Amino acid sequence: MNAFITAAGAYLPGDPVGNDEIAARLGGVDERGDRLRRRILAANGIAKRHYALDERGRTTELNEELAAAALRSMLDDRGLDPADLDMLATATTQGDLLVPGFASMVHGRIGGGPMQLLSAAGVCASSLAALDAAVAKVRLGDRERAAVVGSELASRWLRASRFNGANDTDAHFLRWMLSDGAGSVLVEARPRPDRPSLRVDWVRTVSLAHEHGVCMRAGTDGSSPAAGRTWQDMGSAAAAEQAGMMLLRQDTSALGALAEAGLKEFASLAQRGLIDLKRLDHVLCHYSTNAFRDLVFDQLASTGAQIDTGRWFSNLETRGNTGAASIFIALEECWRTGRFEPGQTVLLAVPESGRFTFGFAHLTCVAPEAAQSVSVQVPERAAVPAHEPVPTSDGNVFARLDAVWEDFERRLGHVPVMRRLADGESTLDDYLRLLFNLRQQVADGARWISRAASNFSVDLFDLRSAAIGHAGEEHRDFMMIERDYAACGGSIEAIRAGRKNIGSEALSAYMFHTASQPDPIGLLGAMFVIEGLGTGKASEWAAQFKEQLGLRDDQVSFLAYHGDADDDHFAKLQAILASPRIDAAAADAIVSTAKVVARLYALQLEELDNV
Repeated sequence: MNAFITAAGAYLPGDPVGNDEIAARLGGVDERGDRLRRRILAANGIAKRHYALDERGRTTELNEELAAAALRSMLDDRGLDPADLDMLATATTQGDLLVPGFASMVHGRIGGGPMQLLSAAGVCASSLAALDAAVAKVRLGDRERAAVVGSELASRWLRASRFNGANDTDAHFLRWMLSDGAGSVLVEARPRPDRPSLRVDWVRTVSLAHEHGVCMRAGTDGSSPAAGRTWQDMGSAAAAEQAGMMLLRQDTSALGALAEAGLKEFASLAQRGLIDLKRLDHVLCHYSTNAFRDLVFDQLASTGAQIDTGRWFSNLETRGNTGAASIFIALEECWRTGRFEPGQTVLLAVPESGRFTFGFAHLTCVAPEAAQSVSVQVPERAAVPAHEPVPTSDGNVFARLDAVWEDFERRLGHVPVMRRLADGESTLDDYLRLLFNLRQQVADGARWISRAASNFSVDLFDLRSAAIGHAGEEHRDFMMIERDYAACGGSIEAIRAGRKNIGSEALSAYMFHTASQPDPIGLLGAMFVIEGLGTGKASEWAAQFKEQLGLRDDQVSFLAYHGDADDDHFAKLQAILASPRIDAAAADAIVSTAKVVARLYALQLEELDNV
């Protein structure tokens, strides 16, 4: 299943505060502090920001209230109420309370019905971690509508009363950088019918804390915490405050390394085929200062990359640096002003200095659902259930493939071995038979992918390259199955001597036949089904077999591996399917192939051991 961002909302408290008004709002500064203020503001480029503080420096709203306001703005955009949500994922650096979690407080604030909650902690990149969780649950079919909100109320950390005479640059740097606000998005399984939506192609977050020390921190008197030297060890909160532990600090000398590490992660995604800089229409990058942006541009240019800075969007200058909320506040402005058009691609990028975490998300703007496909009702016949609509060749390829997937899932639900697994009644014999039968067909996988690569013409050279790379990744999959089989007590000799069942024979024969055609672009439909099983089912099956049979990790490695690896494969596939090369004829071939492969794959599972 796909996941779409179908609405966005934002909330910025109070009136905009200009640079000349900051000191009055946060509290006075001495001569040295004022010099730091002017220097930092000149570098970061922020001209206006918002604070949930009145003119006397008193807090006017809670962080949970900022989040709730952004959520209501988003729900109004979609015409929904909190009761329509079944998941809420929140992100913030620090909630209003130490306990309970921020999501619980926001849920209590907005109301609605029972829902799943997630409180993502961290700093800036926690927003994309929350988005990742919501997208995963929607794609799995576990949730229908998931709201994601990033919210920050940093100003309470920035008031003069907290500084107690402290004049270190690391603390004052953030004092003139951070501000308050919240941004929210709605994630649904289908695009909205009345306006374009953003399909979430993939989300990736990665921590490099194993390589870097703490950069942005609060709650300790040093760059790294030590036993007995955190704010909770000080006997009282007042003592911790007096010791300067409650100041928010950033090691400014590490920001160059942060930019370098972020560019390496960007390059890694590009090498894996997840990002094509030439084809990106919009880049929304959260950064704390224009100096950081310029550093990124310079380093990208030094690699030979062609940088069209007009594609990059930031509202840092007018909205300020709102941490975990920043990327959604930027996305909401683009959404509200109609910046995205169907067919365009969007990259969200969020570096987090806390201990070097990076978040990325790739989106594709799609047309309203009502305009994506035209369906006709099919008369009753044996091959297709009467209730299943068959889209015409004018339909959107993703909507048509979703229909294929839904039918495939229904068929899987009736396969005996899968039904017993879903009912919690699987046996070790079920699992061994599944591995035994899958091995015989999987062993052919790299071979038909290689054959397909050899039949792509130079006009589809990128598909040939992708197929060759994929064949290299897949050619030892069957060995992983063999190891799992042996670890569960099966015989290596027996599984290697096994024959394909009649479903596997039909599937392999069809795959080799299709791969042998000139420019076999229809095989993207086969990949949609097979990689979809990995990204949508494999992890769930691995967890169920482990729980029901008491298996170890080394006994379910094939399913667990594909639950992770196929996320990348599926993201690459989605990027190809969204490209202009997929015209009406290609879409027809892809959907037709997907239908056949889905039916034959289900037959393979229905006919276990029937050779």
